[in-house]
Amino acid sequence: MSLIYHPNSRGYQRFGVVVSKKVLKSAVGRNRIRRRVYEAIRAELPNFPHPYDCLFVIYNKSILRLPFSELRTLIHDLLQRTLA
Repeated sequence: MSLIYHPNSRGYQRFGVVVSKKVLKSAVGRNRIRRRVYEAIRAELPNFPHPYDCLFVIYNKSILRLPFSELRTLIHDLLQRTLA
């Protein structure tokens, strides 16, 4: 997973999640990955008050089987590293 970000002047954060068909052919699986990542982002959102436009790009389908606590930690660490 990688994070692409850019500061914005809106005063609030916006997030997007991209899962390519190359990662997982099934639309159901891609949407499930998106929903899991969005939920982990919502859990971490209060910890990052700076207004950014963030795009999470998923490169591996193993996130589908990753326990949610590990996914949340992964996203937290990614946000800490790049936005801090």
